[in-house]
Amino acid sequence: MADQASQQPNPTVQDQQHEEYNVASQWKLMWWRFRKHKAAMISAVILGICYLAFPFSEFLGIGEPGRITEPYHYLRPQVIRFFDNGSFSPHVNGLRPYRDLKTFQKKYQTLPNLKYPVRLFASGYEYKMFGFINTNKHILGFSDPNVLTQDTTMPDGTVLPSRPSLFLLGSDSLGRDSWSRLVLSNRISLSIGMIGVAISLVGGIVMGGISGYYGGVVDTIIQRIIEIKGGIPTLPLWMGLSAAVPRDWTVLQVYFGITLVLSIFAWTGMARTVRGKFLALREEDYVMAARIAGAPEGRIMFRHMLPGFYSHIIASISLSIPGMIIGETSLSFLGLGLRPPAVSYGIMLIEAQNPVTVALYPWLMFVALPVIIIVLAFNFLGDGLRDASDPYGK
Repeated sequence: MADQASQQPNPTVQDQQHEEYNVASQWKLMWWRFRKHKAAMISAVILGICYLAFPFSEFLGIGEPGRITEPYHYLRPQVIRFFDNGSFSPHVNGLRPYRDLKTFQKKYQTLPNLKYPVRLFASGYEYKMFGFINTNKHILGFSDPNVLTQDTTMPDGTVLPSRPSLFLLGSDSLGRDSWSRLVLSNRISLSIGMIGVAISLVGGIVMGGISGYYGGVVDTIIQRIIEIKGGIPTLPLWMGLSAAVPRDWTVLQVYFGITLVLSIFAWTGMARTVRGKFLALREEDYVMAARIAGAPEGRIMFRHMLPGFYSHIIASISLSIPGMIIGETSLSFLGLGLRPPAVSYGIMLIEAQNPVTVALYPWLMFVALPVIIIVLAFNFLGDGLRDASDPYGK
């Protein structure tokens, strides 16, 4: 008996994996396939960090985004020095502003003997974390908070203006901290993309579902509307609608107005996708069974048919958000989107629209780097989700 038991074949690792694959759910199969797409995984991590940083934008910022400091305009990015005379002592050197008499360009002299200590979780300007917690803590700042508000008198009697920020990415034409503005721009621009796609998603699912489920005259009317919209160039349409936004609106009103402008006609692509899926699914057996059982048409469409292609919708969303972000950036850059004191990618890029300015102050173009990274990340994520939506494919 013992010999017979020893002769029975043991299940191999490959057989176990094959059995696990056969009993896995649809979502688990999608996850396994998505994990194989390395670029999509990296992109998901990058985008996850960007969105998780939303409530901590002021904390991650160092200086007050809207504070104008004329003595430090067009300041180069500063370097934090971590050692002083062989000991660990993070600091930045003091700067003496002066005017070059040959070029009349404002420059800054580094003062190696004047050191401002830097530490984590330092005090700075006050803000409300999560919208209701009053605090003045920031991830990085000066150890001595007096540096932010008080001038420094040198031994020779020279008075150096106060330092409102570390200026890790330099400053713009008004002396505003570019790093703090960039972190805040990330929240505003990405949220516009997310909210705009959510609005267009609802419109696309509803209109596409009605068109594909009912067909006939309803389908014809909706498809003609989509075709008319498709014949109008998107950017001029956005520009025309944005120009109609009243100039006396508040920042919050303009924010939601621009979001609505970007999403008001973005539903057409999703509508056609949903329509095609509904046309293919409306004659399936489980749909016919739901009709015979007397289920309401709304329940049939959104509880029985729609879940059949959730994965495809998710992939479409990830590929639509970059278009929203680029749209907001373009409109704000052209002066038709968000307006100061709001901060977004497009508003920051306004500083870099002059080639001469970019040549003299190239750090003003840093804002283009996160735009490129985020748009590429969304596209790689969309590719990975699109592949994962068909886990049985090759």
